[in-house]
Amino acid sequence: MKLTATTFMLISALLSLPLPLLAEEIIINAVGDVMLAGRWAATIRKSGYDFPFRAVSAELKKGDITLANLETPIARSGIEFTEKKFRFRAEPAIAPALKLAGINLVTLANNHSMDFGGTALTETLQYLEASGIAWIGAGKNLSEARRAAFYTIKGKKFAFLGYSLTQPTEFFAGTSRPGTAPGYEKIFGEDIANARKLVDHVIVSFHWGTEGKTSVQAYQRVIAHKAVDAGADVIIGHHPHVLRGVERYKNGIIFYSLGNFTFASKSRTADSSAIIRLRFNNGKQEAELLPLDILYRRVGFQPQLLSGKPAADVIARLNKLSQPFKTEIRILDGRCMVPF
Repeated sequence: MKLTATTFMLISALLSLPLPLLAEEIIINAVGDVMLAGRWAATIRKSGYDFPFRAVSAELKKGDITLANLETPIARSGIEFTEKKFRFRAEPAIAPALKLAGINLVTLANNHSMDFGGTALTETLQYLEASGIAWIGAGKNLSEARRAAFYTIKGKKFAFLGYSLTQPTEFFAGTSRPGTAPGYEKIFGEDIANARKLVDHVIVSFHWGTEGKTSVQAYQRVIAHKAVDAGADVIIGHHPHVLRGVERYKNGIIFYSLGNFTFASKSRTADSSAIIRLRFNNGKQEAELLPLDILYRRVGFQPQLLSGKPAADVIARLNKLSQPFKTEIRILDGRCMVPF
């Protein structure tokens, strides 16, 4: 085939471009539960609400999007829901601290967003918006709670959705009632399918499972598989406060629980977590896991990145938890990777 002068000049110009401009990598980070309220809030306040994030913020800022589960309203107002044991309400300074740390998207689909009712939820949304943080999974009514967060990043389109499958069900949004998006199949299946028509990738957060348990319940696998069948690429799980296994299913990947991230608790069982780094690069997709030490007696309320044997031990634990799903996390050149 004979090249025209114009074609030859175009090819030469493309070849002269730096590699990052030819195929720019997109990075989506996801982390576990964030809750900086309650019993230990005063302790954290003394060090500054950005303190829990300082050791990991550089990694979070590498993401084009960093998603966290915000396990508390951010408000001064509201009526406390006293029919549940644990209720939280964080101070307004939390919102700018999240943004400073590199978190720019949160899911509110959980069992604490409505701890102080619709008024506090509305106030939460105002503080998040003022700090430049988007949200999914809750709103002033069901329609708003089901709304996806859409992004166009380096030419690719992404949609994020969030759902809760935890009690109290009184926290679920209604037609004219504020609350969280319930994770019912009819709802998430329809939402994912509609989003898939508009974007290249769909990432879904589910709040589910039994707290403190590392085993995945049968209903979670059913829901996760149906979400992938509907068009989701990635499922991010929260709520158990501990890590759970990873599953590759068809063209998707499921992280059943990321555990705690920055959580005001001195729990002895919530000892490790991970930053999930999703990499999208010119059709290639892979997930990198960055293991974290979150055990209070070692790190206080400030998660620390792990390397060497401690990191390998966390990955070994995750691989054991992932055996029922026949998924393996491999350590390649010091990086913990799962292609999907």
